[in-house]
Amino acid sequence: MDYIAAIQIAEIISTIFYTLLGVTLMWVVWKVIDWMTPFSVVHEIEKDQNIALAILIGLLFVAVSIIIAAVILS
Repeated sequence: MDYIAAIQIAEIISTIFYTLLGVTLMWVVWKVIDWMTPFSVVHEIEKDQNIALAILIGLLFVAVSIIIAAVILS
């Protein structure tokens, strides 16, 4: 019974660690995107209602999250 409890605790700790790692990497990607663009991405999406840019950024986050998940699982 203690072995099962140890496995569950290890899984919970690793889940928390990899979640924080994934969120941190997504934040780094956002900062790099914001740094590389010559305009404010947030202003362009919120104020100017640029739907194409919002879709592009959203799909970029989906792609990066898939890559991060694949790296974490390997």
